[in-house]
Amino acid sequence: MNYRHAFHAGNFADVVKHTVLTRIVVYLKRKDKAFRVIDTHAGAGIYDLSSDQAQRTGEWRSGIGRLIEAKLDEKTRSLFIPLLDSVASVNESGASSRYPGSPAILRHLLRKQDRLTAIELHPEDAALLRQVFAGDHQVRVIELDGWLALGAHVPPKEKRGLVVVDPPFEKPGEFDRMLESLKKAHRRWPGGIYAFWYPIKNRTAVAAFREALAQSGIPDILDVSLEIRRSTEERFDGSGMIVVNPPYLLRQELDLLLPTLAKILGDNAPGSFAIDQLTPERS
Repeated sequence: MNYRHAFHAGNFADVVKHTVLTRIVVYLKRKDKAFRVIDTHAGAGIYDLSSDQAQRTGEWRSGIGRLIEAKLDEKTRSLFIPLLDSVASVNESGASSRYPGSPAILRHLLRKQDRLTAIELHPEDAALLRQVFAGDHQVRVIELDGWLALGAHVPPKEKRGLVVVDPPFEKPGEFDRMLESLKKAHRRWPGGIYAFWYPIKNRTAVAAFREALAQSGIPDILDVSLEIRRSTEERFDGSGMIVVNPPYLLRQELDLLLPTLAKILGDNAPGSFAIDQLTPERS
């Protein structure tokens, strides 16, 4: 699978991923103490939905476009507000011409004491990322292989925070790299929150990844997934988030948010979702 984000910005997978990430950051902000977010595969930062790449697929229309237009009850909408406000922050009033990637969303949610480390390997994307955050003293942009960051940049000096791992799945073996990188990072920083994104296409590979996580010995791993259609084994049917050390309120919020997203984002019919505790919480 080759997942170049410019083609898919704002699609259903982004909506699910960024909903989970924003809820984690909201939780981290409940304490005054500073935290750091480390985004290991940060991408270009902000995506132009009118670009040739985005227009070629038009996936944002059945993703963030649907969420923006959805009629939601007050309680549910309030949980989406951090994401919706982040999208609005990169657009002129009433427009939906740009979509913020993970680093732009995360930066929008930070307080003055919090920090973001945005890591990107591709030189062009790293250059675009530097432009997005030029002069921003709360953001450090590093041109580096994101997999190396999990060994070199944890734990952060703040000792609180979130590591976001969102690889493009351009090369084979990404599931194995995610597992080994998580084990390495968790040994160095067992108290950090980790959020790993993965695509649901090859069901055999996904099942093996989940089983390996369950047998990893790492406590408190939550698996969150949403599929917009029944399995085809040929199309990108869904996506998931592995969250290690999830905030205690996250499961409760997702019990409300995922059914809503499954209904909004389903392909011609409501999608399906699952929230699975892969390993027990810490004793």
